Amino acid sequence: MTDELDQLCINTVRFLSVDAVQQANSGHPGMPLGAAAMAYVLWTHQLKHNPRNPHWFDRDRFVLSAGHGSMLLYSLLHLTGYDLSLDDIKQFRQWGSKAPGHPERGHTPGVEVTTGPLGQGLANAVGMAIGEASLAARYNRDGHTLIDHHTWAIISDGDLMEGVASEAASLAGHLKLGKLVCLYDDNYVTLSADTDITFSEDRAKRFEAYGWQTISVTEGNDVAAISTALETARTDITRPSLILVRTHIGFGSPKQDSYKAHGSPLGIEDVKRTKKKLGWPVDPPFLVPEPALVHFRAALTRGARDETAWNDRMTAYAQAFPELAEELRQSLCGELPSGWAEDIPIFPADAKGIATRIASGKVMNAIAPRLPALVGGSADLDPSTHTVLEGLGDFNPTMASSEDVEGSDNGGWNYAGRNLHFGVREHAMGAIVNGLAAHGGFIPYGATFLIFSDYMRPAIRLAALMGVHVVHVFTHDSIALGEDGPTHQPVEQLASLRAIPNLTVIRPADANETAVAWKVAVETRGHPVLLALSRQDLPTLDRSRYASADGLRRGAYVLSETKDRQPALILIASGSEVSLILTAAERLQNEGVAVRCVSMPSWELFDAQPQSYRDEVLPPSIPARLAVELGISQGWHRYLGDRGDMLGIEHFGASAPADALLREYGFTVNNVVERARALLASISGSPTHTASSETLK
Repeated sequence: MTDELDQLCINTVRFLSVDAVQQANSGHPGMPLGAAAMAYVLWTHQLKHNPRNPHWFDRDRFVLSAGHGSMLLYSLLHLTGYDLSLDDIKQFRQWGSKAPGHPERGHTPGVEVTTGPLGQGLANAVGMAIGEASLAARYNRDGHTLIDHHTWAIISDGDLMEGVASEAASLAGHLKLGKLVCLYDDNYVTLSADTDITFSEDRAKRFEAYGWQTISVTEGNDVAAISTALETARTDITRPSLILVRTHIGFGSPKQDSYKAHGSPLGIEDVKRTKKKLGWPVDPPFLVPEPALVHFRAALTRGARDETAWNDRMTAYAQAFPELAEELRQSLCGELPSGWAEDIPIFPADAKGIATRIASGKVMNAIAPRLPALVGGSADLDPSTHTVLEGLGDFNPTMASSEDVEGSDNGGWNYAGRNLHFGVREHAMGAIVNGLAAHGGFIPYGATFLIFSDYMRPAIRLAALMGVHVVHVFTHDSIALGEDGPTHQPVEQLASLRAIPNLTVIRPADANETAVAWKVAVETRGHPVLLALSRQDLPTLDRSRYASADGLRRGAYVLSETKDRQPALILIASGSEVSLILTAAERLQNEGVAVRCVSMPSWELFDAQPQSYRDEVLPPSIPARLAVELGISQGWHRYLGDRGDMLGIEHFGASAPADALLREYGFTVNNVVERARALLASISGSPTHTASSETLK
């Protein structure tokens, strides 16, 4: 290595990025110009990866949390030999490009997670570091180290301003995640101004208080100092590390150290001035000097060597520990073990029943011993969400005893436990389980009350955008939670969550639907699944009278209907309201009305069915349809048609016992029956008694 070659490589990264942004006339050139040196040192001195196989499991993970600087990452991916060509770089931010405006997992080879919404990438990195520590503790054995990699991230001022980063960093320090290293692009500038107008705290002291090692590099272009800092970070295995690198946004450009370099192309003339100042040819654009390319592409040789050595270790491990090796292989490949669902209980019919949150806990604990990939926890609500995996230990930085995991080499910490404790950090929890899923080897879950899904909605949305397999367990799913009042009673949350593309929302009606819902959640691939569960007891339906709960797999199914007659009315409900419509249907049938009851636990699963099945459940020839759900009606029109009706809640709840709330808001058998009568009368044109506005308030 020579200083000249270092500088050539760094400037290659800078000007690939600048030229791509300029040609797109869109993007963020400031960060690649300022952070190129530290990214170069990381990618050529420390990062363990194989560009020819981006999915090699024991690779280091790299997260560009400051996703607006995407061209920095794309330049590195191209130069080190990933399947991202120079033509792809030239199509930055264009239709069909493999180089979109912000990094997208699954779209660009080598991109680990989708970033751009600031702070979440750092939290994803925490999840990845938890994943590495967990698998290492559970599977490494003396003389057989299979899992041994670092998680690296480049973060920005904007990341550190976001609350989710604070949540995640606090937890990472508590958990002593020593293989997590964050390079902080400390350039004193945000999109609209210098940081001195909004962000004057001592970031190093803040992270020290979290339990991190902090290292300062005073000159962001000092290759030797950055390299030394990275080595220092690696040596402390008991603390995550924050390396504060003093950089200059838009380095070398006329807009250096100005917010004007952040989010807009430099302009043709300023691109020329920047190239001249840094000794780079003005033409041609997208120049990649051969010596720089050769140096970067050495990653291919190193990566192939490292992966081959790991494959050899895997072979030896499989010979020494065949059962563990097979268990690990299945987890890494996303395969489900044979018989994983055999112990799921079948719940007997019971008029009193149990809450679906309790049924969910029983199902989780039935499958967990047979499903090693299932790992997760709650945001300080385990006693209420019933999501503890009993007897499977806590992921915790306390010293491990010798019997915790016999023969395991886990660095002295007790990371083999499968219960994660996130604390009251819902947003970080959502982003961390995304990181666990992206890391691989897990079916991670996070749990809280449905109302607090609002705190973590950005992470839920990114899970859906990335297509990662996580399970969100949300309990206390309606106003029927009672006395805690409207602050804790979800009304609009189901509609809001159903609006997220690529997210499956399931609200089971009883214990047996909950069991099937968990089967669907585990078997799902390519997107997250959300379970909305009740606080209150729900009757466990007698499946000898009603259709099998397996109908949940299709999203909606005919639960019961009047025999020997074409239904005149369809009652539709999800969750706790299903037992309500069944009772109302019995009364209507006694009055001579032919009724079909449909349980609709999941819109998304139902919408995925063939049109023939959907028409079979909801025949177009039956316009009288009444939906009943303890939430706003938004979205239900698609199943009700022009003449259907909806009994929902278009306002916030109140503090009172659940029975009183259900009565006052019209979720009673009497009111469902009257609404049904009124609907039938409006369609047939016959007069009938209608419920008063007071009843329907």
